[in-house]
Amino acid sequence: MRPPLSSYRRIAAGKVRDLYAVDDDHLLIVTSDRISAYDHILSSEIPDKGRILTAMSLFWFGLLDVPNHLAGDELDPRIPQEVLGRAMVVRTLKMLPVECIARGYLTGSGLTDYQRSGAVCGIALPAGLEEASRLPEPIFTPTTKAELGDHDEAMDFDAVIAAVGQPLADDLRAATLAVYSAGAEHAATRGVILADTKFEFGIDETGALVLADEVLTPDSSRYWAIDGYAPGRVQPSFDKQFVRNWLTGPESGWDRAGDTPPPPLPDDVVAATRDRYIDAYERISGKDFDAWPKP
Repeated sequence: MRPPLSSYRRIAAGKVRDLYAVDDDHLLIVTSDRISAYDHILSSEIPDKGRILTAMSLFWFGLLDVPNHLAGDELDPRIPQEVLGRAMVVRTLKMLPVECIARGYLTGSGLTDYQRSGAVCGIALPAGLEEASRLPEPIFTPTTKAELGDHDEAMDFDAVIAAVGQPLADDLRAATLAVYSAGAEHAATRGVILADTKFEFGIDETGALVLADEVLTPDSSRYWAIDGYAPGRVQPSFDKQFVRNWLTGPESGWDRAGDTPPPPLPDDVVAATRDRYIDAYERISGKDFDAWPKP
């Protein structure tokens, strides 16, 4: 008999995930179908998104040769039936106050920084790069970890050192780039480009650095198809960028710089976003999403 979710104390609620205490050493991370963009939680949900993100994270945690926070599989008996398939039991860690971003291609806010300064997070880049250019080598471009509703701010490496100390900053940069490179290498074998991604790390009771939260999901990463990739234009994606593009396009009527929240997503955008997320999972994992556990 699985415990009801009500038997666990909810200790935090984020844009997409809710966190529950299982015991003194373990937490339950429940991933919702909520979707966020531009620091807003949208009123529309994406059906099955929580299951897709959980499936993708568990696939990557199993593939990557790096310590992670998992304390059980997708069928762990501590997972309540009502959230089966979109929850995971993890070890309690001391989480670090840095969003660890790796970029192998120039796009998004990185492109904006480059166009303004010729650098991203203080890292100088060659002249002449354009939208979706592949970088000479992946770069570490961290941000602050903002509270709900606030905006993550870019950090240079000196700011990371100030936040966590030199040895740990060095370890975070090395681990971020190593995990990104391993993920990009596998994705390429599946016909997919991992353009950039965001990681979170914590420290366990032994002082070891541990990969945590989600990993290489369509929420935390930009995925493009290798077939048809062409720098100089925005690439079709298998990730949340599809939603961002609709919100900032003429059809939504939303002013990102204004005070009003984003409008609801049209049904066709919701359905297309769900399809893209499932496509990303199935392409990269080689697994059938229909086989993933359901409540």
